[in-house]
Amino acid sequence: MLGYFLVTMNKKKLVLVGGGHAHLFVLEALAKREWLDVDVVLISPSPLQYYSGMLPGWMAGYYTLPQCRIDLMPLLSAAKVTFIQDTVVAMDADKCRVALSGGQFVHYDLLSLDTGSETQVNGLAQLGDKLMAVKPLQTFAQAWQHTLAAAAKSDQFHLAVVGGGAAGVEIALSAIHALRLVNPASRVSLVAGERGLLHGHAESVAQLAKAALAKHGVVSRNVRAIGISTGLLLSDGQTLNVDKVVAATGACPAFWLQTSKLCADNEGFIAVNAYHQSISHANVFAAGDVCARSDVSMSRSGVHAVKAGPVLAHNLIVMQGQQTHFFKAYQPRRYSLYQLTSGGKQAIMSFGPLAFSGSWVWRWKDMIDRHFIARFSAGSAKGQADFN
Repeated sequence: MLGYFLVTMNKKKLVLVGGGHAHLFVLEALAKREWLDVDVVLISPSPLQYYSGMLPGWMAGYYTLPQCRIDLMPLLSAAKVTFIQDTVVAMDADKCRVALSGGQFVHYDLLSLDTGSETQVNGLAQLGDKLMAVKPLQTFAQAWQHTLAAAAKSDQFHLAVVGGGAAGVEIALSAIHALRLVNPASRVSLVAGERGLLHGHAESVAQLAKAALAKHGVVSRNVRAIGISTGLLLSDGQTLNVDKVVAATGACPAFWLQTSKLCADNEGFIAVNAYHQSISHANVFAAGDVCARSDVSMSRSGVHAVKAGPVLAHNLIVMQGQQTHFFKAYQPRRYSLYQLTSGGKQAIMSFGPLAFSGSWVWRWKDMIDRHFIARFSAGSAKGQADFN
């Protein structure tokens, strides 16, 4: 009994902050192992993980909200992980602790962060209640339901989407479909920024997106915008009077990372190496939008969070045993596969210089998305094909 007591008292603690895509793979790996010498805690503001890849389809009415989210509780139970439903508001990497919104501290021996990012809304704050940020997804989902209800009661509802990336294009096309179902007089404008649509993708992908927007009646403008009380002031001098604005304006790090003492890149994201380990604190790991690779340039995309998940899980396991020579590196491929919802159960495929569109791309995307949800849903956490 004394020996058991000593082992229990000396247990190390692994703290997972956030229930993002990469941490789903960590929970899956933990469920397959017996970690008798480590306590694992997951901290997240919700036990539900919303899958961003299916959000546009939900907006358009092709999925129910429960079909687009994963209940973490069965995964946590299978992995014997303690759940704390709260939000991290500060951390001190030197003292190995995170602070929660209620004022309490959680200490760790090993930490993994997969909290995602926040939406960059600088310049849009004057919109007040008219502004909806894409992230956090749960908050956006609630705001979108209220928006549809308001549009149904309006004579002519005008929604603007700010941001010309994949999220902006998908949301604009999904929004026009949903809004016109409740109010045929609805309009959607997309303010793409001066770099235009889908910067970083092949020109052929941008042309397919442009055609889809025109087909569905979404007016796209390659200008910048700032928020005013009535809507948007555009960099060409025009104004848009709108009822609601969706900010799909790119990612920014959570404010509390500024005082975390973790080394960060120029934008404030946690700087990590090829093992997704902090370059300043060896006992801190991060994956997804909360971090930035210091060795390679990598776009901020859920694709990389999913692909890095199994690598993160492996490295956390070997780190627990101090076997760092067994670390695995995540090497992003030259091209990543993107499938963008383009309205009416159509989708655009982007893979480097290749671009295709059609209903077959939608069906392919739908199959991948449903498989991802099923893999981590109750009763499906084990025995699924690897995503590597």
